[in-house]
Amino acid sequence: MCIFKSCATHLLLLSVFALLNLASEAAPTYSAHFCTNGSYYQPNTTFETNLNILLSSLVSNATLHDGFYRTNISLGTTNEVKGLFLCRGDVTPSVCEDCVTAAAKNITERCTNETESIIWYDECMLRYSNSATLNNIVPGINLLNSQSVPDSDTTRFNDIVASTLKGVAGEAENSPSGKKFATKEANFTNSTKLYTLAQCTPDLSTFDCNTCFSSAISTLGGGKRGARSLLPGCNVRYELYPFYTVSSVSTQPDLPSPSSGKSSISIILAIVVPIVVVMVLFIAGVCFLRKRASKKYNTFVQDSIVDDLTDVESLQFDLAMVEAATNGFSDQNKIGQGGFGVVYKGVLPNGQEIAVKRLSVTSLQGAVEFRNEAALVAKLQHRNLVRLLGFCLEGQEKILIYEYIPNKSLDYFLFDPVKKMELDWSRRYNIIVGITRGILYLHEDSQLRIIHRDLKASNVLLDENMNSKISDFGMAKIFQADQTQVNTGRIVGTYGYMSPEYAMRGQFSVKSDVFSFGVLVLEIVSGKKNTNFYQSNRTNDLLSHAWKNWTEQTPLELLDPTLSGSYSRNEVMRCIHIGLLCVQENPSDRPSMATIALMLNSYSVTLSMPRQPPSFLHGRSPNRLIRGIDSDQSTTDRSTSHSIPWSVNEYTLAKGLLFMFSSINPVYVQVITLNYDYDIWVENLCSLASQYKKLYISMPVVIVFQRGLSEKIIMCKESEVAHCKAGMSSKFAATEGAPRSKMPGEI
Repeated sequence: MCIFKSCATHLLLLSVFALLNLASEAAPTYSAHFCTNGSYYQPNTTFETNLNILLSSLVSNATLHDGFYRTNISLGTTNEVKGLFLCRGDVTPSVCEDCVTAAAKNITERCTNETESIIWYDECMLRYSNSATLNNIVPGINLLNSQSVPDSDTTRFNDIVASTLKGVAGEAENSPSGKKFATKEANFTNSTKLYTLAQCTPDLSTFDCNTCFSSAISTLGGGKRGARSLLPGCNVRYELYPFYTVSSVSTQPDLPSPSSGKSSISIILAIVVPIVVVMVLFIAGVCFLRKRASKKYNTFVQDSIVDDLTDVESLQFDLAMVEAATNGFSDQNKIGQGGFGVVYKGVLPNGQEIAVKRLSVTSLQGAVEFRNEAALVAKLQHRNLVRLLGFCLEGQEKILIYEYIPNKSLDYFLFDPVKKMELDWSRRYNIIVGITRGILYLHEDSQLRIIHRDLKASNVLLDENMNSKISDFGMAKIFQADQTQVNTGRIVGTYGYMSPEYAMRGQFSVKSDVFSFGVLVLEIVSGKKNTNFYQSNRTNDLLSHAWKNWTEQTPLELLDPTLSGSYSRNEVMRCIHIGLLCVQENPSDRPSMATIALMLNSYSVTLSMPRQPPSFLHGRSPNRLIRGIDSDQSTTDRSTSHSIPWSVNEYTLAKGLLFMFSSINPVYVQVITLNYDYDIWVENLCSLASQYKKLYISMPVVIVFQRGLSEKIIMCKESEVAHCKAGMSSKFAATEGAPRSKMPGEI
């Protein structure tokens, strides 16, 4: 009997060891993959040879470099392939090797002949690319648990998840082991524990690692019982069960037991003294670094955004390459034009499609400032921001190279009666959420606080999946950490999206972007443009129309008719509510982008009641007119610490044209019509206006349209042409015979 029990025991132990061995050698768990750029290589080419060598090299190094290895292969002068793998920080070398081997095999099967691909497993990530640089933020994939926590616990759960993920990300990016890997646990209930993990590739700097984590964490939430965000440079995950090897991460060595009082004192001294020394050195180091960082930050903001010229140079493209990519800036490659220049589509030698923004030669921005701005924007890596690949600065040419977004801008679809049919409600809601994440990143999650200042439908691009990407940072401003508001002597932006305090007093803050976001949300819901809006129910702008329907308890009347019967009533109502809160006249009444993100993610958040938004066209009161004055005629912004010295004397509305006059001379005015926005320079409008005030109700007396950067056209009554021209500086004289289209209000 004993022999039988002994045999049974041995068999049981053998079975357990066998099971443990099988578990440890189990096949890697596939998570997701992404075939990135749609560019393909031909079989039996140099590129395929380079790729095969690269993948073989990654596999052979899977056990030699502590879970991370990066290399590039280039046989010949072209077709270089870069690649890397990253194994989860707690897996054994053998598990890492198994995962990398499986990834190297499967990535070419799932992304056949692709020149750039990435694959994720639970245990590792592997990627390769033919791009000049490897992006750390895009592409990104979220995997969500299908189950949610109870509604009553959602808010508390989201708060615990957010704080724990932020904590584990901070530990990972500052990991002393160099792995940039960390796990963290938190109690959700007495019996339920939250498990979190964060890891970024060890080659990233602390700043880049933080940027990647911020982008990843900003996409998670919504009360799911588990979720992960997989990015090329990092990944974060949380679950309500342990999904990593807890013992290998959390085990702490036991302290030795004292054998006597003397040995105890020795042990205590041996422990305490080094700790005290380390703490003193640490505090001294922190003080030194903070002092140095403060100096560097002030210099950074005031004089130069980027001191690391090596990073800047790595972003620079040759003009010859850019010209070749765009066929010599051919008109056939032209895909857009704005106030700052022309945008062309281009193709790099490796087949990558790019968008080339060729800035106007009349731009007053200096070469150093341009290089620094390009380097800054390149640091802004988020899935909802258009990615800057580099720049070109040669001679008079200032060129920005962006990733190419195939679906053009939001306004191209939203305001077209036919194309808007492609934007069903689910896509529109996803676009709103994406814009929220992008602006939240600029305001709070990037290293610097950045105000976009020109958020509008035409500056939101849509990728092939109709995901939103914010573009055009030409007007963006950097805020210091302790700044809440800045005054400027020059108002830039787009009428209809400007907040009242910015348009009238030159004051801008994060709440200025929130106002623009609110207008944009109402446009997305209604399918109507705020600056080209008219309703027969006595509302001449979109905000007034939205408010009228809100107060009459018919908010769904605002909804785009093309969405009838195919929308979520709760989502539409919430978006309208959020939009109205964002366009409050008082900036302090507007929510922050973090609050907006929470409002969109959780219905448990109670929304306050909005007040009436400012009106744009009726001019019911001077403080509700959206207008700005350029007091110095400068084409560059100059931030000041004092209020802008101008005041509105009077205004009028004549045939759809809104005039605002200032006591300052010369005066900058903007004419606003139902269909057009024009900038106007008037040398002595106030004195002329006093003579022709009786004519305001019929026709404008003097109008100077500034079109582009050079052409000016003076218009006035034929009988007063000489007088009008006499009152203007010669630099505003019209170019005789200049071709132009008919203008509203033209005499």
